[in-house]
Amino acid sequence: MTLGRAHPPEAGARGAQPSGGRTQRHPVVIVGAGPTGLTAALDCAARGIDCLLIGGGDTAHPGPRAVCHGSRSLQIWGRLGVAAPLVGRGVAWQVGRVFFDSDLVSGFDLRPEPPHPGPAMVNLPPQHLDETLVQACQGQPRITLCWKHKLLGLRQAADHAVLTVQSPEGSYEAEAQWVIACDGAHSEVRALLGADFPGRVFEDHFLVTDVVMDAEFPAERWFWFDPPFHRGHSVLLHKVGEKLWRVGFQLGAQADPQLEVQPGRVIARLRAMLGDDKPFELESCSVHPRACRRIDHFRHGRVLFAGDAAHEVSHLDARGVDAGVQDIDNLAWKLKLVLDGQASDALVETYHEERAFAADEALRAATRLAEFIAPTSPASLRLRDAVLELAQTVPFARMLVDSGGPAAPNPYPDSPLNTPDEDDFAGPMAPGSPCVDAPVRVKGEAGGLLQHLGGGFVLLSFGAAPVAAVSFAGVPARVLTVGQDLLDETGLLGRRYDARPGTVVLVRPDQRVAARWRAFDAAKIESAIRRCLCA
Repeated sequence: MTLGRAHPPEAGARGAQPSGGRTQRHPVVIVGAGPTGLTAALDCAARGIDCLLIGGGDTAHPGPRAVCHGSRSLQIWGRLGVAAPLVGRGVAWQVGRVFFDSDLVSGFDLRPEPPHPGPAMVNLPPQHLDETLVQACQGQPRITLCWKHKLLGLRQAADHAVLTVQSPEGSYEAEAQWVIACDGAHSEVRALLGADFPGRVFEDHFLVTDVVMDAEFPAERWFWFDPPFHRGHSVLLHKVGEKLWRVGFQLGAQADPQLEVQPGRVIARLRAMLGDDKPFELESCSVHPRACRRIDHFRHGRVLFAGDAAHEVSHLDARGVDAGVQDIDNLAWKLKLVLDGQASDALVETYHEERAFAADEALRAATRLAEFIAPTSPASLRLRDAVLELAQTVPFARMLVDSGGPAAPNPYPDSPLNTPDEDDFAGPMAPGSPCVDAPVRVKGEAGGLLQHLGGGFVLLSFGAAPVAAVSFAGVPARVLTVGQDLLDETGLLGRRYDARPGTVVLVRPDQRVAARWRAFDAAKIESAIRRCLCA
């Protein structure tokens, strides 16, 4: 089965190399053309920022990569106009199940409280994600795509960076007011700057295989501890496409990666799991350790790190691509305001404060997961197995079972951009929290709240507002009035935001709550916007 090329070879270096020997300065140069870099280019273009995107090759990465994408990434891609084709090509799911030996011990439902517009998770072959994002970038005149380009050097001045790039036509220099490094866990940008990437590589290996087969397994996430077909280790199963499945086998610390990827050995493991009578085709396989690492600082001068170049977590957490997409969602609007002179440089610094907090939370969760999946002592193993045994009959113990999986986007409770509540509120929509979607109706059409928030500041007003917008220093926050601009027919929107008549919620451009009040006060709103601009 061939899934196709992710980066078309005809998308070459057009427009990248400056003419007449002059070095061109770009507002933003993005290094790395994986999902994070492609999303960065789309978000910059959507906000009116011209950008140069440098990719190292013209084909997809040959080994298995992330396939799980959560609702927050889908919402961000929806704002950028690419979610519909991704959902259309993917496998939607929301249920996970955990087995010990052959027995079901626990599970989860990512959408226990309906309704939520859109799927909870979508699994998608990486090549399909690449193709969709590349096609969207090719349709954006503000994006210059450059494949087969290699970064050779980078030096920084006070207000820009200079990149030395090797292209198929020769080397050249490009200047950037800002560089976004999205070039993966083995980042060349990070190496050139000498940035620290501390963390831990666990003494454990996983064999990740993509298998083409007709199978009766449902579109759910299944995880086995100590199954009869792979004793002493764990196994993960996901449906990725119509006939494409991902199977991950834990191998342990002593595994020989070169030995474990030999086709005969891989097929034997799959036969033990699937049975001798199940026909299948091995699409790809690779062996890699699990790592939990984070860069020392997300900002190094004019260079900003995102995705795996900034943080690396276990693939079992289904957070790799999602975390990179959320990095960009946090960063692009800040760069736009700073480039336009509407916000101070301090706003870019908050990118580190907020996303490092989220990365640290993910690393802590991944470290706990690693100890649960591969206990490092006999006592830890006995405790883990006791939890799994107990979980079969005691609901409380099921909360202690950790098999990884997707996580909700992190709030930023201590962000300097938050305006603290001065009124009493209940529920999770505190300043710094990602906005929760809810069904609404606009001009007779049903949809979700988030699709109507857009990518700027918004005032969500649960009652008549005296003005159509409030602004500070030329940065507006448009008003969306519930009951007029959009209808909350089910009342769920009001309940999720703990709204009363007169409640006002200020939403940031990345669709997070910045502030909330029980009454409309233009002076307080202006102050909150000012705070979001670090002005």
